[in-house]
Amino acid sequence: MQPKIELAKTRDFGEIISDTFLFIKQNLKPLLKYFFTFCGIFIVAATISACLMQLKMTTNFNNLSSGAYTNQYAPSFFNFLGTEFVLTMVFTLLSITAIMVTVFCYMALYKEKGNQVPAAEEMWGYIKFYFLKILGSSILINLLLVVGFVFCLVPGIYMSPILALVAPIMIMENTSFGYAFNRSFVLIKENWWATFGALVVTWIIFSVCRAIIVIPVTIVNAVSLVTHIKGGAHFSIVAAVIGAALQQVCQVFIIIPIVSLCLCYFNLTESKDGTSLLNRINQVGTITPDNDLPLEEY
Repeated sequence: MQPKIELAKTRDFGEIISDTFLFIKQNLKPLLKYFFTFCGIFIVAATISACLMQLKMTTNFNNLSSGAYTNQYAPSFFNFLGTEFVLTMVFTLLSITAIMVTVFCYMALYKEKGNQVPAAEEMWGYIKFYFLKILGSSILINLLLVVGFVFCLVPGIYMSPILALVAPIMIMENTSFGYAFNRSFVLIKENWWATFGALVVTWIIFSVCRAIIVIPVTIVNAVSLVTHIKGGAHFSIVAAVIGAALQQVCQVFIIIPIVSLCLCYFNLTESKDGTSLLNRINQVGTITPDNDLPLEEY
């Protein structure tokens, strides 16, 4: 039987990618269990709002292309998208935040418990404590990234892996956003390319997995457009709604880049601080007392 993966260790680029899938393979059942337990309500809400949004958008587009609307009665931009668009964005943000917090808390407890699967009660306690903190920091980080990409592409690209480390730092080290923000710059120094490369590769894998699931719906829409080309562009409403639902369900694949990000964090902390090595050195020669009293913790 393959030994359980050790989180706190230095890894090169290839090891980060391979250990990402090894960790997921070894912990697939509990990860999926906690994914549906703690993130399911947000996934369902995002799926419903996305289906309603896609239904409204597709209907409006088909009516617009077929000439059902005149310029006078054509829907405005907001009415074309509808409040469903806003709800979809909100619930998608909440679902992604919930997935991030769930996976990070799982890995923090996994390490804390000596590579053992944490209990649901432990997970719930951690998630309750960190959810709003990570949600607020995610909103702020996304705003910073938008500014970086809009005003100049290079700063946005440079800041992406740095700001991505803020959330795992906040959870693994139980610290504030300000401290995590500053520490992310310290940790990634001289390791930017390896971190950036690992995140890019795992995000590409996530995108490919999601695309494979959605491809059949895309083909149906393409066929619908071709068959209705004489009467104006026409999308299949059923296919559009199913596609929107599948895209939300495919959020499960986001576990891959999140686990990779956490392994990047452990790689950087071990490279800079060597905390795991120091702990093992300190434990050398430790004598276990021959009684039923709990061991002292330092």
